[in-house]
Amino acid sequence: MRTGARVVIIGIPTETVANERRVSLVPTVAEQIIDLGHDILVASGAGEPADFGDSAYESAGCEVVSERADVFERADVVLQVNGAAAGESLDPYSEGQIVIGQLGPYDVSDDTLAELAERDVSAFALELIPRISRAQSMDALSSMASLGGYQATLMGATELPKMLPMEMTAAGTIRPADVFVIGAGVAGLKAIATSERLGGYTRGYDIRLEVKREVESLGADFVELDLETEDSGDQEGYAREMDDEFYRQQRKELTRVVADSDIVITTAAIPGQPAPELVTTEMIENMDSGSVIIDLSAGTGGNCEPTEADEVVHHEGVTIHGPTNLTSEVSHTASQQLSNNLFNFLENLLEDGNIVFDFEDEIIDSTLLTHNGTVRAPHRDDGGEPDTGDEPDEQTDTDDPAATAGAGEAPDAE
Repeated sequence: MRTGARVVIIGIPTETVANERRVSLVPTVAEQIIDLGHDILVASGAGEPADFGDSAYESAGCEVVSERADVFERADVVLQVNGAAAGESLDPYSEGQIVIGQLGPYDVSDDTLAELAERDVSAFALELIPRISRAQSMDALSSMASLGGYQATLMGATELPKMLPMEMTAAGTIRPADVFVIGAGVAGLKAIATSERLGGYTRGYDIRLEVKREVESLGADFVELDLETEDSGDQEGYAREMDDEFYRQQRKELTRVVADSDIVITTAAIPGQPAPELVTTEMIENMDSGSVIIDLSAGTGGNCEPTEADEVVHHEGVTIHGPTNLTSEVSHTASQQLSNNLFNFLENLLEDGNIVFDFEDEIIDSTLLTHNGTVRAPHRDDGGEPDTGDEPDEQTDTDDPAATAGAGEAPDAE
């Protein structure tokens, strides 16, 4: 750390969302932050679900505290896997605290945003990272989606009462299972790649024809439907919401492909919108008994008509899974990936060892939900512009206790 920089205290609380096994910072990445001259507080047991014990954090130079509340009372910056919209109540963030994590910006209520602003919390939502090359190392959505796609294929292979690869045996030829992946974003491409490695006959589909080359580069076949797909993707590469007639025709075209599939993995999602319903009950009824569907968009309503979030639905011999947090199934790897995303984001905030809110930086401007007592919500149409003044807002040592991170107390909440 350079001369004149203040020591920033980074807090790692335990996660309170049900079945969440990830931790926001792993010991090896914690060491990198400590090497920059900052301190780290870790709530006891925070890393245990991901197989990172308290002793590993202590060996890395972190201070392990016995009470979760201590993290919120003392930390300048809180790094979380889930926060804000994730729990039943708001965490006890202290006045002036900085929070960085997956904050559920599309689900967070106006009341929660108002309370964060009232506490003068600067809340950064990693889900809003812009799709620019400089931000790729901070893109938690992509890193978690990739792991979700991998896990979805493994789940499908485990649940299917068939082998995936083709095999020539003395008892006869075993034909490969048919795997159909709908949506060729990060999760879909990883699902396709995993299916190919496992030996399944893999097909992929996306309304954005520009991803055809990516699907085929992985060894899979790209399914082309007779549909008008102009303007199906936005400038950042996300799929746009299409009209009802498009989806009706799309479902009609998909019927034959779904019926021929042993495993269907759906990943189609639109940021801030309900997931488009692509697989109807009628399509499922045409699938062979024993077939499996993994709906990765279950958290926003699902791509399949019968999908229930975090439930297993059986319909006409077909099993439909609606997992909403498959990344927790590989919590060790997921925590490592998320830690790197958070570390890179934190480094981008630091200038000469101090935290600087530079609103000329697209990454900061796009992800900051609340700041300086104001609700910004840049992802909403009515999100206001911050009063940034002529210079970046810098967090440095000051005599004003409200400006020093971790100062003041807030009522308990999560």
